Formats: sequence, C-alpha cells, structure tokens
Amino acid sequence: INAEYMGNLYRPRGCIFTMAEAEAAKPEAPEKKSKKSNPMREIMIDKLVVNISVGESGDRLTRAVRVLEQLTDQTPVQSKARLTIRSFSIRRNEKIACHATVRGQKAEELLERGLKVKEYELRKQNFSQTGNFGFGINEHIDLGLKYDPSTGIYGMDFYVVLKRRGFRTAHRRRQVARVGAQHRITKKESIAWFVKRFEGIVLDQKKPSASRGTYTKGKK
Repeated sequence: INAEYMGNLYRPRGCIFTMAEAEAAKPEAPEKKSKKSNPMREIMIDKLVVNISVGESGDRLTRAVRVLEQLTDQTPVQSKARLTIRSFSIRRNEKIACHATVRGQKAEELLERGLKVKEYELRKQNFSQTGNFGFGINEHIDLGLKYDPSTGIYGMDFYVVLKRRGFRTAHRRRQVARVGAQHRITKKESIAWFVKRFEGIVLDQKKPSASRGTYTKGKK
C-alpha cells in the first residue's frame, strides 16, 4: 500500500479529504502480462513422422527401409495393410510401407532439409485443424542422400506434430486430463508459426497444372 495513501487515512479530525487526493494516493494496478510473453504458449515441434508407402512387400520395401534408415539414423517400423484390395494386389496384414518417428534436434534438421526442397512454400491444405501440417517429397536424393542404382528413387511424406508445454497431461499414465480449448493449437496459429519460424510462404490454393486446361463452373 502506498505510504502517502496510508498517511492520508490518519488525518486529524475535521480535515477535509478530497476525491482528487484519494485518486492520486491510490496504488497503481499491476500491468497485465500478454499471452505472447507467456512461456507456456510457446509452440514447438513434438515429433516428425517420415513415411514411405511402397504398396507391396518384398525387395522394394526392403530398399525403402534402407533409405529411411540412412536418412533418420533409426530403425524404421514396417506398416501393414488394413484391408484387402485386389485391384492393387494388396492383401490384409501385408507389409506395404515403413515409417520412422524423429524427435528433438534431429527432427528440426530433417524438417529444414525437407522444406528447403519445397522452397519453403506450402498450401493451406497442408495444415490441419489441430495445428499440424505435412507435405510430400518426390525424390529422396533431393535431401542430400547419394543416388544408388541398386536402390532406386523413393518419395516420402513428412508430417509434423506441434505442441505446447502442458500437452503431456493428455498422454501421461496417471491423472490424465484434457487440454483446454484455449491452450490447443489452431490452424491459424500453426500457419503463423511456420511463416515466422522458417520465413515460409503459404499459398491459398494449388498451383494450376500446365498440361491440363482450366475449367470454370457454369461456362461452356
């Protein structure tokens, strides 16, 4: 409490205490901290999932696992098909893809290399409503890996999961709690984080293909 304000409270009897003096003697209210300065609101990379979908088992899948192992320095996990699709010659529970989950500094380095291939340009459709985003790369040799004729060329998908401090409460084993709506990451926040962090560009729609003609609805 302000000392001058306390001194005015104990004035002698009969002394006039004006409203102006009372307003001047009031202590100043503390400044409110903005959400931007709150460290709990900081957005960071939780994990990066790199996936190669081959569509068949055998030598091609084995070579894809080798490519992913060279890229991430980890042992990839092989994924199985959920359904039987005869037109693609895929049987249920057949291993048709492989993926690896990367975290920490290694995830940031791989993401930087992947975005460099895309020239730091993504579309709005690449971002989900939960604040995550992903993109694809056509050739793995663009990431700096050497070309091996016996291996061939593989494309892959990058998917980035973002988080804030406190997201662990929804995944821990004991005392599991929901993350509040105000603390979740939205699509706009993830786009703003991508533009600020990597100085990227977000396009509104897909670029028109040069080989195909444009079609306008309602016109012939």
